[in-house]
Amino acid sequence: MASAVSEQSPPTKERTAALSIFSNSGLILLKVVAGTVTGSVAILTEAVHSSIDLVASIVAFVSVRKAGEPADDTHRYGHEKIENLAAAIEGVLILVGSATIAFEAIRRLLGRGRLHTVGLGIGVVAFSMLVNVVISSVIARTARETGSPALEGDAAHLRTDAVTSAAVLVALALIKLTGAQWIDPVVALLVAAAILATGVRLLGRSSRVLVDQALPPDEVAAIRSAIEAFAPRGVVGYHELRTRRAGSLRYVDLHVQFRAGTSLENAHRTAHELQNLIASRLERADVLIHLEPEDRVRPGEGLRPPTDTVTRTG
Repeated sequence: MASAVSEQSPPTKERTAALSIFSNSGLILLKVVAGTVTGSVAILTEAVHSSIDLVASIVAFVSVRKAGEPADDTHRYGHEKIENLAAAIEGVLILVGSATIAFEAIRRLLGRGRLHTVGLGIGVVAFSMLVNVVISSVIARTARETGSPALEGDAAHLRTDAVTSAAVLVALALIKLTGAQWIDPVVALLVAAAILATGVRLLGRSSRVLVDQALPPDEVAAIRSAIEAFAPRGVVGYHELRTRRAGSLRYVDLHVQFRAGTSLENAHRTAHELQNLIASRLERADVLIHLEPEDRVRPGEGLRPPTDTVTRTG
């Protein structure tokens, strides 16, 4: 017996992902023009970063659309893990982007090249940073509300882009003040390092979900607490508690033993109430409970009723 799960409508995720695609497309064009005019490798690497962000946004858009489709004959558990796969792809794209930026920066350090029209570069980067701060905040809020790992990854891309834009902005200002041309490629290398860290973190997080890592300890503890609260209702033990995530959903399944003499109707009703309680303590949870009799309780699996429910003698 499984509990129903309610989730925010997929169009909300799709609109948010489409907003990211639109903003990245505009920023890429702006940065390429500014980088070409100024000759700044830092701005050009920012354009590369935004190009990767655009690909990631497209991946996020496609994934949230697909993940919103209901389960079918070939995907009986639904399509939610597509979002985790998309987040992993975004992590790989970030790593590729950081390598590209590092290569171009090292090439500039070893070669020649000077910046010109620095003021234009400062204006473009400042505008880019502002746009990314606003758009990433919108996407991050939707990601929190829907539990979407794909949108979370997209927001991480844009936040990193905003931070790196700030670094480039400082570099351009220092070059304008000091004339030190080496600052430009050095800052680009620092940008690559920051992007690398974000990519590794995002890839690790999505990979843990793809291999069905259990829910965090605090969420598992909330599940156990909910089960133990039903001791006065005839629940005498449980085992085979398994948890995992897929996209924005949490899956919980377990075997619950009921006191001898409990009717199937009562056990079924109690199990539904237990499902509802667990689902209320976790966001977007699908709970599956297998009913078993008391004689299936294994050593160490029995429940003790809460202290205030124990009959007192005096």
